[in-house]
Amino acid sequence: MGAPEVSEAGFRAAVEKLRAPGMGTEVVAPLLAQLVRLHRPRRVLEIGMGYTTPFLAAALAENEREADAEAQALAAKSRAHLGSGADLDDIWAYTEPPLLAPSFYLEPYRPRFVAVDNLSIEASSAGRALDVLAELGLDDRVQVVNADLHDCAELLPDDLFPIDMAWVDAWECLYFFEHFWERVNPDGGLVVMHYLMTYPEGEAILEYFAKLQRSRPGELEMVNLLEPHKLGQNSITVLRRTTAVRPRPYGGPGGTLRYHPGLRQQAATQAGLNEG
Repeated sequence: MGAPEVSEAGFRAAVEKLRAPGMGTEVVAPLLAQLVRLHRPRRVLEIGMGYTTPFLAAALAENEREADAEAQALAAKSRAHLGSGADLDDIWAYTEPPLLAPSFYLEPYRPRFVAVDNLSIEASSAGRALDVLAELGLDDRVQVVNADLHDCAELLPDDLFPIDMAWVDAWECLYFFEHFWERVNPDGGLVVMHYLMTYPEGEAILEYFAKLQRSRPGELEMVNLLEPHKLGQNSITVLRRTTAVRPRPYGGPGGTLRYHPGLRQQAATQAGLNEG
């Protein structure tokens, strides 16, 4: 699915229509977009539509454009390098596009994005999000499930799982964790929750997560980020599921790269070479 590229000014003007004073996502939304660009999730779930929705959709669209270009360039440089009889080495690794892991490009990057909202909060901009997505040419990138969090589990598409990244902008963060955590990718899937710091119920949820970390080592990592200049809607919590993190033995001592046989095979396969 392609999406037209929109100027920064045009994007900002469109999403400004979704700003809601009490929602507090003016800085969080672009931060989420950069997290999508960094993490490259293939399956994304948003609980609570609004200002953040077009940022997530636009970041996924940009990821797809970039991944397609990278895949073609990586295959071309691998064909040239391996076809000359050379082994993988620093010359191959640092040639444009540099430092790419061939395993990521063995299948096309076609992200799925599902947003859940029952459109019941009058102060929210969720009801206007679809119009803004259409204005930006991003409406076909988001599947909307009009439901409450408590009722949405059976309505979510099967190909959304395991979830690589979830953004939970709802009061029921603990409910989401208890009912969806096992459906998050155990190989580093992310759950980002809004506003659990600086109020009693949220702090209790954070303590619950901390106790879980202590009782189930290796289950998750957690970081809390505070916007110290704000009274409320002033934090995010990032959980990373680490139950079954796959080893990625790329690096050697001193930041060197390791060119093991498996990496060569992945590069050859991604480049369409048959090395027997």
